[in-house]
Amino acid sequence: MARGTRELDFEAHFVQVLVDSGEYTEKTSAVYNKNLCLIEEDVITFVKETQPQEYQKLQDQYHSDTDRKIVENLAKSINTNKTLQVLREGTMKDRGVKLQMAYFKPNHNRTPEHLANYTKNRITVVRQLQYSNQNSNSLDLVFFVNGIPVATAELKNALTGQYLSQAIDQYKNDRDPKEKLFEFQRCLVHFAVSTEKVSMTTRLAGKGTLFLPFNEALENYSSDDFATSYLYRNVLRKDSLLDLLQNFINLQTNEEKTFNISTGKLEVKKSEVLIFPRFHQLRAVNRLLGDVQEKGVGQKYLIQHSAGSGKSNTIAWLAHRLSDVYQNPSDSKSLFDTTIVVTDRRVLDKQIQENIRQFEQTPGAVAYIDENKSAQDLRVAIENGSRIIVTTLQKFPVISESVSHFSNRRFAVIIDEAHSSQAGESARHLRKALSLEEAEEKDEVEKSLEDIIEDEISSKGDQKNISFFAFTATPKSKTIEIFGTKNEAGDKREFDLYSMEQAIKEGFILDVLKNYMSWRRYYKLVKRSEVEDKEYSKKQTLRLLANYVDLQDHAIEKKTRIMLEHFASQTQNEIQGMARAMLVTKSRLHAVRYKLKFDEIMREMNLPYESLVAFSGTVTDGDTGAEHTSSTMNQLEGRISVPEALKLPKYRILIVANMYQTGFDEPLLHTMFVDKKLGGTSTVQTLSRLNRTRKGKDSTMVLDFVNDPEKVQQEFQFYYGSNRMDVGDQTDQNSVYDILNKIETADLIYQNDVQAFAEIFFRKGDNMELLQPILNIIIDRYNTLEEEIQIELKANINDFVRLYRFLSQIITFTDVDLEKYYVILTAVYKKLPFTRNILPTDVLNNIELDSYKLQHQYTVDLQLETSEVNVSGQKPGGVNVSQEDDYELLTKIIKVLNDTFGLDLKDEDSVDFLKMKDNVSQNQELMAFFNKNNSKANIQDKFDETIDDELLNFIDTKLSFYNKLTDDRVNKEFKRLWFNEIYDRTLRGV
Repeated sequence: MARGTRELDFEAHFVQVLVDSGEYTEKTSAVYNKNLCLIEEDVITFVKETQPQEYQKLQDQYHSDTDRKIVENLAKSINTNKTLQVLREGTMKDRGVKLQMAYFKPNHNRTPEHLANYTKNRITVVRQLQYSNQNSNSLDLVFFVNGIPVATAELKNALTGQYLSQAIDQYKNDRDPKEKLFEFQRCLVHFAVSTEKVSMTTRLAGKGTLFLPFNEALENYSSDDFATSYLYRNVLRKDSLLDLLQNFINLQTNEEKTFNISTGKLEVKKSEVLIFPRFHQLRAVNRLLGDVQEKGVGQKYLIQHSAGSGKSNTIAWLAHRLSDVYQNPSDSKSLFDTTIVVTDRRVLDKQIQENIRQFEQTPGAVAYIDENKSAQDLRVAIENGSRIIVTTLQKFPVISESVSHFSNRRFAVIIDEAHSSQAGESARHLRKALSLEEAEEKDEVEKSLEDIIEDEISSKGDQKNISFFAFTATPKSKTIEIFGTKNEAGDKREFDLYSMEQAIKEGFILDVLKNYMSWRRYYKLVKRSEVEDKEYSKKQTLRLLANYVDLQDHAIEKKTRIMLEHFASQTQNEIQGMARAMLVTKSRLHAVRYKLKFDEIMREMNLPYESLVAFSGTVTDGDTGAEHTSSTMNQLEGRISVPEALKLPKYRILIVANMYQTGFDEPLLHTMFVDKKLGGTSTVQTLSRLNRTRKGKDSTMVLDFVNDPEKVQQEFQFYYGSNRMDVGDQTDQNSVYDILNKIETADLIYQNDVQAFAEIFFRKGDNMELLQPILNIIIDRYNTLEEEIQIELKANINDFVRLYRFLSQIITFTDVDLEKYYVILTAVYKKLPFTRNILPTDVLNNIELDSYKLQHQYTVDLQLETSEVNVSGQKPGGVNVSQEDDYELLTKIIKVLNDTFGLDLKDEDSVDFLKMKDNVSQNQELMAFFNKNNSKANIQDKFDETIDDELLNFIDTKLSFYNKLTDDRVNKEFKRLWFNEIYDRTLRGV
């Protein structure tokens, strides 16, 4: 088909594809009734063809006036009940006759007359529709279902120099929202379409109209058509359009607490929003339904959707669709008996709960088992066959043992934010609670121990009657391995992706790394001269001293002044003068002291607002003996919560300790002060508290006292795009045997111990006291072993328990002995002596803080790049035995550095070198990197990072030594020498 370069050519092609499909009829603007906003002939033809008896009843009353009365009453019904309700619920009634204005595709073929009526729906497109009685303005395209307008589109052809922004401007500037056709909830969606991109809105509001991207990907692409052809070849096709009307488009009532300036109080602001799915939401739900219908029950799916993806709505749509999906139209029952939505948070996610409630079309079809309900309520909901259950993961272990008669039930389990939930014992209990267990068999036959254990393995392993749908923005490697979809090569990756990159570039979230300010602290501690010198554990002492420094009033005050000066000069002016900030601290005591210091200095600066603090429990300050709680420090009036108080003008800064770092959505949050070491997903989740958008917010700020900006950048990069796990990087399923062999050779547990333990554990279950004598004998043996063997054995037991628990989520083991060892080793590990190294707190009485300095390093935009990250599966941790001291290496390094750079390295420097070398050789995390699974470049990066961290330990005591080894030339050379020596020894054996 030839395609020209004009807008009209794009328009003609758009319509021709729809008409050629045989599903659309094209009509002219002349058939449109501007006053009624209807195509009358379509309305009447549809009613006559699908409901002849109802039409006849009306004709008996209205006679020749029947058609006019039907269209007038339909227009009146739409004015009152709006388009969606009229189409979906058939609310048009007249003189005792109820008319359906649309027939939706049934999920099964048990109602052939309904399916026949579905084929009679009349889908019409009109080009250049003149819609107004006030002017001759026209819309490029308007789409009708049975004569009722449901969608409009303005088109632009990039080949003529017209782009998406011009289509959007046309809606904002030239389409009067007071026109009848543009009233809210009459036309359900308005598309701005170019040949390259698509945006949509459900509410025209002049210049304040909000358009959302509706794109397949960051860059749309088609090999044989316009890049946006997916709109007319997919989304607007008959089946899809009617599916959107029936199952996706929904009116939601949003509630938000806002501060009312005139009353000076927080008030609940309600607003109605017509929800139309964004493309990735529509794609994810439809792809999941299609795969489930093709493959049946028992599959696992990973949906990696970024913050800003509208995940709560996606989960709500999916839950409702799964609750009524049929694998084949001829099936007598739906594929799943119950759909369970599980959130990993102990307090049921209110947003998900509310979204599912608003999509609920049949009252009572959804059971909400929140924190106010018991596990018994959950058991009853499952036994009663509730179509949808919304609950928390923590509820499952409580009832897993009592649920044992679902032999013919099939479950869809949707997991919100699948992080830790997929790999622990709770997940094994979840599988058991929902598994296929033949209860009657237990009464008929006395089972052997092996049969009982096989049932246990089967019930907690991979279940064929459960499908899992795991949603997360930040999938860990084990999440990908458990829920990832395998391709033909055996690699695993997400089933559907809406990346952080796309969310940022489409404007749904902000890039929180765009304005990153890094500070570093330097300090010097001195030993009191009158105190005798003693030896202490270096690692513990360094941590203790660093904590001691950060808790000093001088350090707290310096940081507080920097933060408040920044807030007063910059942050408070952001977001039209409404910006808030959060300070993330490393402990509850830090939060307490920061709160006191903030209050003091804010009064001194005469700032017109206060700070809030959030931490759990009661904190006793050892220096003063004072006890503090969040409530006593905040002194909030009434029952107002901390998040609610932060919305008040009185409070602008929130100080937290292990609270509000995840799941806290406050769009006014602009700046984050970080005085806590972050890492991995906690880095992304914590800093992402800033990424929520709102009117007037176009930037964020991070001021970090602790973390390495490059490391922060790497951690965000990990979740910026897609993640995959190559087949060669997946967990070796035989690794459990290797670890078990090491445990068996230690002569700690004998076969008769394993068998005796299993007989009691699997046959008598709750009688745990009977197991204690067996465990006590094993612990007595452990206590006779040498300390080095104990350390290695404890690590191996932990490895076995961790890996077996993880692998049992992926495969169903057939080896009964592994399950026997799993249960006994799990119990043994809990009873092994806990070697707590007592912190050398007396060292704090022997030192003084001599000097303290904060230095601004730089402010930078941390750049993220389009990429795909490869991740690795679980590996046995093992034990890294420290290498023997090698004085030759130290001598070689000192000699090379002296010869090359003429450094004045003293004898004391040699001692410091030796201390640093010991510390590095005992760094298990670093030494684990020296293996053939890592590239040499990756090992080098990890080594360099570790050495840099070690050098920082000398700032407080050996500043001259620190300065010598951080000289650029020296630093590079001595790292090279040291790295090569370790690399050659560990990996090359030389």
